[in-house]
Amino acid sequence: MQYIGRFAPSPTGPLHFGSLVAAVASYCDAKANQGQWLLRIEDLDRPREVVGASDDIIYTLQAYGFVWDGDILYQSARSTAYQTALDELKLQGMVYPCTCSRKTITDTAEQKGIEGAIYPQTCLHQTIDLNKTPAWRFKTPDQETRFNDMALGLQSQQVATEIGDFVIKRADGLFAYQLAVIVDDAAQGVTHVVRGADLLTSTARQILLQDALGFTHPIYRHTPIVMNTLGQKLSKQTQAEPLPLDSVSTHLCRAFDFLTLNPPAYLVSATSNDCWEWAIQAWPASSSI
Repeated sequence: MQYIGRFAPSPTGPLHFGSLVAAVASYCDAKANQGQWLLRIEDLDRPREVVGASDDIIYTLQAYGFVWDGDILYQSARSTAYQTALDELKLQGMVYPCTCSRKTITDTAEQKGIEGAIYPQTCLHQTIDLNKTPAWRFKTPDQETRFNDMALGLQSQQVATEIGDFVIKRADGLFAYQLAVIVDDAAQGVTHVVRGADLLTSTARQILLQDALGFTHPIYRHTPIVMNTLGQKLSKQTQAEPLPLDSVSTHLCRAFDFLTLNPPAYLVSATSNDCWEWAIQAWPASSSI
């Protein structure tokens, strides 16, 4: 198998240490397996995009010594591919339009799942409001979805009862992450997805969509989440500090240490190239291929 991995940040702000950990893990896993490493900018959610963030992300990755294969893929240029996938799901009868507001869902939902209220399939069983532009929901099958995570072992999720029928195209016309990510992974031939464990609960939904569209499942590996001092996930929403562009080797070594690679002390004074050479050799390649 030709290994193809990827890193796919969203341009909602600058990269932070949590982003660096995810990027390091995916990069080391790809390079330790003599694979390709692609860069994808997930700029689907234009209302949340920060002006200049894409360029800032690219510049920061270059400053930290990341080298990607091929051209950068921008999701904002991929709407036609996502619409084609949605049309295929419509033909299969696996999606349906929904005009319910968030308040309506909250007020009528009888169950709560791991991400909030479970949509009670209102629009599946009654006529939608023709005066509103609908969202499109995936009709989740009543089955258990299982996969083997290369870091966490066997995982299973009953998406119908834990998540419910989820949105794959929003009412504002924007395609949802769950659909876009699997369409792009398939188009780019991605074989291995290494990402933070905050996305672990998204995996079963993505596998269901891959099955519906006839796509191959990548191999998944979810890495530990970096937390702040308050026990919150380090993110742009929790005011995570941007990655500095100086002392690159120091911050790379922090990421290596977080990923339990146990870097030697001398690496903090080494070049970024030396850091990468050491980390790629230290990464346990046999664990994911």
